[in-house]
Amino acid sequence: MAKDWWLYQGNGEGADRRARLEAGSPPPWRDFSGAPDPGYAPPGCAGAAWERTVRRGEGYVPDEAEKDVVNTALHLRRPLLVTGKPGVGKSTLAHSIASDLNLGPVLHWPITSRTVLRDGLYLYDAIGRLQEAGLEQLRTPGAPPPSAATASAAGATGAAGTASAAGAPVVGTPSAPSISRYLRLGPLGTALLPQDRPRVLLVDEIDKSDIDLPGDLLTVFEDGGFLIPELARLAQEDPTVAIGTDDDPEAAVRITQGRVQCRYFPVVVLTSNGERDFPPAFLRRCVRLHLEPPGRDKLARIVRRRLGVDIASGEEYGDLVQAFLERGEDGDLATDQLLNAIQLRLAGAWSAPADRERFLDTVMQHLTGPTA
Repeated sequence: MAKDWWLYQGNGEGADRRARLEAGSPPPWRDFSGAPDPGYAPPGCAGAAWERTVRRGEGYVPDEAEKDVVNTALHLRRPLLVTGKPGVGKSTLAHSIASDLNLGPVLHWPITSRTVLRDGLYLYDAIGRLQEAGLEQLRTPGAPPPSAATASAAGATGAAGTASAAGAPVVGTPSAPSISRYLRLGPLGTALLPQDRPRVLLVDEIDKSDIDLPGDLLTVFEDGGFLIPELARLAQEDPTVAIGTDDDPEAAVRITQGRVQCRYFPVVVLTSNGERDFPPAFLRRCVRLHLEPPGRDKLARIVRRRLGVDIASGEEYGDLVQAFLERGEDGDLATDQLLNAIQLRLAGAWSAPADRERFLDTVMQHLTGPTA
């Protein structure tokens, strides 16, 4: 039975609960003051991106304990750190929250060992801007060419097209094109835009990050905002600049004085496979949830929701669930491997009794363990 204080319930009927989330009083230390841009409309509950979020989120079956922890993070407006073995549904939980509360498409920030904080906040194509300035100089005889310092600074950014504060001379070049075309908010930066409802941000596999990234996130999580230095340097000449977002490069949301400041702290879901430990300062700013592999009852509910199959309706489906549980004792398996097996049986594949062991070996290979 749903508890009165729950906002997230996992049943996909959350229009009224979203209103409670928006109207709720945050803790005084999590109350932010960003003013939305009236000309910017974030993606709503329509379109292909939203359909993908709903399709994935509808398949998640949360337990009561999971709902308690998720709702704790929602009320405290703190990031949710979700740990567990691969395949237990950590990433799917973010989509379930978004679809359940009608919060729009999930913003996705996949993490690798090369990821730095700025990758999530914004992207700046300094090289493209320098090249455009050079073309403009060719089209305008007599105009001063881009300086050597500018070229050196931009060239040092590499093929990724990002630049450090050393790229500032581009701003002062008379022939430099507008910076707005070369800036775009990343997934974290887009999530922190001041809006009338929070967005859901999935920070996937943060345990794969460089050792510094969790610490770098602390200030952003505490402040609920960040500064774009390239725009801050232009503030006197051009205090408001419209740039694209992670959802839409052409969205043109207006940034004033180079500062992005949220109104509602986003619903941040960070996933970890447990490949590393995190510093205490990072952990104390998160609400933590550990997902255990599902047991038989939960697997039955997942299969019913995802495939419309009651495992009690046919001996072969119950047999597949039992085989999945037994094989899971020897090494990790992901829930979608069981779903694949049942889907194949529904399609009539691998139906010969003599093929049973080869079938199981094919679709339920261990992810970890001695036979992986």
